[in-house]
Amino acid sequence: MRHLIVIIVWIVISQFVHQAASAQDSKRVPALREQVYSQLARAQELADAGDVEAALAALKAVEGKLSSMNSYERAMLWNFYGYMHYGKDRIGKAITYFDKVVSEDPIPDALKQTTLFSLAQLSLGQNDYAQTLAYLDRWQQVTGEQQATKADVLRAQALYQKGDYEQALTPIKRAISAARATNETGEEAWYVLQRAIHYELGQTEAVADVLEQMIKHFNKPDYWTQLAGVYGQLGRDQQQLAMLEAAYQQGFLTRGQDLQMLVQSYFFGGVPFKAGQVMEQAIAQGKLEADLRNLKLLAQSWIAARETDKAVNALKQAAELSSDGELDAQRAQVLLNAERYPQAIAAAETALAKGNLEKPGTMHLVIGMAELEQENYNPALQAFAKAKAFADARKAAGQWERYATSEKEQAERIKELQSS
Repeated sequence: MRHLIVIIVWIVISQFVHQAASAQDSKRVPALREQVYSQLARAQELADAGDVEAALAALKAVEGKLSSMNSYERAMLWNFYGYMHYGKDRIGKAITYFDKVVSEDPIPDALKQTTLFSLAQLSLGQNDYAQTLAYLDRWQQVTGEQQATKADVLRAQALYQKGDYEQALTPIKRAISAARATNETGEEAWYVLQRAIHYELGQTEAVADVLEQMIKHFNKPDYWTQLAGVYGQLGRDQQQLAMLEAAYQQGFLTRGQDLQMLVQSYFFGGVPFKAGQVMEQAIAQGKLEADLRNLKLLAQSWIAARETDKAVNALKQAAELSSDGELDAQRAQVLLNAERYPQAIAAAETALAKGNLEKPGTMHLVIGMAELEQENYNPALQAFAKAKAFADARKAAGQWERYATSEKEQAERIKELQSS
C-alpha cells in the first residue's frame, strides 16, 4: 500500500512540472504557485531526511497561509500532511487528511482518482468496509470503467470482509474474466479470494473448479492437497486418489495429515499394498507417529494386501499400545489363516490374558482349530468346550467339537489297526 502513497507524491511533482497539462482537466484547475510548491518541497526534503516532525512543522507554517491558498494548493498541503502521517503509521490521521484532499474543488482528476483509491485501500486496512465501498463508488464516478479491474478486486475484498458473499462474488469473477480476456492469468490472490467466497457460500463444486485453475496457473503443493480434500467431500474418490498420488510423486505431500489422507485413499480405493508402503515409510521418516491409530491402519493395509509378516508385526506393535486384547485377537486370526498354528495359539492366549474382548469365545475357537490342525485332539476339545461357554461362539464350538471328536476317534482307530 505504501507505494500508492508514493505515487500520490509523484503526482504532486508531476502536476507542478506540467501545470499547463494539468489545467486541461474537465474543470479548470488553479495553478500551484512556486512559493507554495517550494515550501511543500522543503517539507518533503525534511521527511526524506527522516525528520518527519520537522516536516510537519514546516507544513504547519504553510497552513498558516490557508486563506490565501487556492483549492489545488490546499489539496497539496493536505496531501503532504496525509503522506507524513502515513509514513509514521498514523493511519487514522492519514485518512483524515487524504479525505480533505478530495473535498477540495477543483483539483486535477488524476490526483482525485489516486487519492480516492488510496483512501479505499487504507479504509479496508482499517476494517472500515462501508467506507471502503463508499470511496470506491466515488473513485468510479471520476475514473469511469478505465481501471475497473483493480476496483473490482478491492470491492470484492471489502464485501467479503463484510460477509456479503453473494455480492462479493460478482466483482472478483469479473476481474478474473477481464484478465483472461487479455490472455493474462490475473493475480493469485484473486483466485484465493474467489475460492474463499465459494467456500463461504457452500459451493463446493465451484471451490473445486477454482482450485483446478490455481493448480494450473500457480502449481503450489497446498492447492493439490486442498483440491484432493474437496474431491473427497464431493465423493469423487478416484479423482481424490489420483490428485494425491500425483502430488506425492511430485514430493508435495510432506505433512503427516496429507500423507494419512493418501494412505486412506489408497486403502479405501482398493490399493492396500500402496497404503501400507506409504504409511510404513512415513512412520520410518518420522512424518507420522507410530501411534495406535496409525499402526492399526498400517496393519489393516497389510492384512488386506495379504502381507502376513508385515501385518503381524504391525498388529504386535499396535497391541503394545492398547489396553485390551482386541489387536492380539486380530493377530491370532491372521496367524491362523496363515497356518502358523503355534504362533496363533500364543497370540490368542495373550488376547485372553489381556481381556476386554468383544468376542472372547472366538479366541477359544482359534486355539481349538490351531490345536486340531496339529492333531492335538484333547487340547482342541478342551478349547472348544471353553468356547461353548460364550454365546457368540457356542454354535460354531459345538460343530467343531463334533468334528474334532470324529477326527480323534478316526485317528485312534487307525492307530489300533497299525498296532495290531
